Amino acid sequence: MTTAADPSRERWNRRWAGERANAATTPSAFLIAETEALPPGRALDVACGAGRNAVWLARRGWRVTGVDFSDVALQAARGLATSAGVDVEWIEADAVTWPAESRAYDLVAIMYLQLPAAERRAALARAAAAVRPGGTLLVVGHDLLNLTEGVGGPTQADVLFTPDDVAAEIGGLVVEKSERVRRAVEGAGRDAIDALVRARRPG
Repeated sequence: MTTAADPSRERWNRRWAGERANAATTPSAFLIAETEALPPGRALDVACGAGRNAVWLARRGWRVTGVDFSDVALQAARGLATSAGVDVEWIEADAVTWPAESRAYDLVAIMYLQLPAAERRAALARAAAAVRPGGTLLVVGHDLLNLTEGVGGPTQADVLFTPDDVAAEIGGLVVEKSERVRRAVEGAGRDAIDALVRARRPG
């Protein structure tokens, strides 16, 4: 778990208390498209933020664990789950270091986690290891190309990635989809560009 002195955690707490206080409560369209056909099981939402994706999964019958290192975001997530009438296990921890249960989840989702490459690789390795045989890993985030050809998202190239980056960092899983996808941004003159990778553990 991160500590109160962690400057990164405090920065995200300020963001969740400020500019992200009214963040969307609807799930990612990519999460819906890539998982709605899956039979509900046990799901892990890594860097779950204010819980929009975890709550959607729970409403569809998944047994969900949401992990984030921002206690401010998790407070909002708990409120969202309560208003939706669902139970989600919320854990305050750092995705880079939190020891997820090995091969325990039918679905592991990482949506818009922003980390430098070395930390991202560590988080992805832990997430991939948590996927059970036959289970699915879904990773969606701001693509490197978004910096020059898209809109919104981080302005620091070191926290952006490509589908190829992710596909190379989830050893042991079979990549089923690896592509750049476009996401409409209201009021913007062009789409955002995201990287999407869906993979499965054989078994």
